[in-house]
Amino acid sequence: MGDPKKQKKKYETPRFPWRTDILQEELKLLGQYGLRNKHELWRHKTSLSKFRSIARSLIGKPLEERKKMEEELLVRLKKLGVLHETAVLDDVLDLTIEDILERRLQTIVFRKGLAKTTHQARQLITHGHITVGNRRVTIPSYLVTKEEENQIAYTPKSPLANPNHPMRQTIAVVTTSKTKTETEEET
Repeated sequence: MGDPKKQKKKYETPRFPWRTDILQEELKLLGQYGLRNKHELWRHKTSLSKFRSIARSLIGKPLEERKKMEEELLVRLKKLGVLHETAVLDDVLDLTIEDILERRLQTIVFRKGLAKTTHQARQLITHGHITVGNRRVTIPSYLVTKEEENQIAYTPKSPLANPNHPMRQTIAVVTTSKTKTETEEET
């Protein structure tokens, strides 16, 4: 079981931590997805690495031996929304860190227009203003499944549930201006 005071490290650090290209890529992802620190990024990279290593080990096994484990892995990743419904085992090897980061609650709250920025989305989640289904979720790195994606909303008891709240008014203004500029760029 281990000592409850000393939790196991859930991430692996980069092999070459001072390479400029790796540092710049990590900083870009931190800013783009509103991550608090590199530990969050490394945790998701480690989970992606585990998925890919399972897929590599399954590819090397005989067909009848790997069938059940392959199906379990694909079902799990499809349920998370990381893979599309017609995906095969080779598609697991093509996954990138962005595929995992797009499934975080923080990113989805921002993409749905419930917050102006990813940093504001993080703040709303940690302060308990966001629910997934009937549960209040206060973890920004929570990986949202496809089924839960449509159930993300403001908490009913939150002041933000009122459409006339000043912050919701500013979010509405920002989203309408974004859609106007996107349509102008398309034409």
